Amino acid sequence: MPSEGKAGDAAPRHHLLSFAALSASYFAHIGFFNPYLSLWLKDLGFGLLAISVLGSVQSATRLFAPYAWGWLSDHSGERVKLLRYGATAAMLLSLGLWLEPGAVPLFFLLLLMFTHTSGMMPMSEAALAHLVSEGGAFDARRYGRVRLWGSLGFLLTVTAAGWWFEHRGMGDFPAWTLATLGAVALSSWWLPDHREPMPANAVARPPIWPVLRQPAVRWLLASAFFHVLAHIFIYVFFSLYLDSLGYSKSTIGILWAVSVVVEISWFFTQGRWLPRLPLTGWLLLAAVLMTVRMVITAGAPLVWPLLLLAQALHAVTFATHHTVCIALVSHHFPGRLRGRGQALYTVVAYGSSGILGGLAGGLISSRWGLGTVFWVSAACALVASLCAWRLMRIEHASR
Repeated sequence: MPSEGKAGDAAPRHHLLSFAALSASYFAHIGFFNPYLSLWLKDLGFGLLAISVLGSVQSATRLFAPYAWGWLSDHSGERVKLLRYGATAAMLLSLGLWLEPGAVPLFFLLLLMFTHTSGMMPMSEAALAHLVSEGGAFDARRYGRVRLWGSLGFLLTVTAAGWWFEHRGMGDFPAWTLATLGAVALSSWWLPDHREPMPANAVARPPIWPVLRQPAVRWLLASAFFHVLAHIFIYVFFSLYLDSLGYSKSTIGILWAVSVVVEISWFFTQGRWLPRLPLTGWLLLAAVLMTVRMVITAGAPLVWPLLLLAQALHAVTFATHHTVCIALVSHHFPGRLRGRGQALYTVVAYGSSGILGGLAGGLISSRWGLGTVFWVSAACALVASLCAWRLMRIEHASR
């Protein structure tokens, strides 16, 4: 098969900038929506269990939407057109949040919104991986320079929204949703109108099952599942946890911002550090440090220096882990398998873990308190470490 890196080697600068804009706007939306959705729902009068269910809707859509969008994008090659449709539809659907609907209507509204947004990043990652390939290999340096704009967008909104909601209350949450999704829609229309060509000697619809039968792929997905499951507890319950401990909304925003600052630093410099360990070694290190991070969060949340250290570990527990997973998935699912591979990673790592984490976390926190959730998170990270260690052994034995 001809190297797919050629397209990436000659990728025009403005093409990479357009993907940087999409990353920035999408994660600017995530940066305010995910940390503060639970606080908005609390402001509307919902209880912990209802908040957990509604907070898990995004993860529920990741069980089916990413793979459906990935299948469509792999078989049509029209990733950009599908991205534009999803972004525009989600923006229009967000108008329903202004009605402040009850639990059931809100559940279905969020379901429709997230169905259109949950496939955006896997399709974007697949299209971007095509552009940042170099000689057929994933270029972590170029990928990081694009992806860091997503972290900057997240940093901007998580900080600004914390200040805004602290001083004006949570009533403007729907307006923030419309504005940020509007930015996502605009940036999607700036993407190059490109249809990925079918390589001359490629199978039109290569099957995915032979790849899934490989032990290395199964252990990779298992490690990703438990690692992201540990992270899901942060996404759903960290703001509520800090709020219950007496932290102000602006302080909560700052603590989120600390994690994103170190994330940006990593994405900018990762080309220098990643070659020092094999990818599977980084995967293991990320899981071990995730265990440490959650033990600190659960055991010493009021000790400021330790809590800041825990948040700073985000550089490895999220940024490193994300890049390594994207690279490994791109390696195991090349060519016209790429969209389905990235989507499958999203389904396993973020969809199933998000449902389990959100619902189980709601039950656990209702019965034993929010602090217990983070001890469970530490246990999940420990299991992820064992899976990553097993993957590293398999990769070492195959050399």
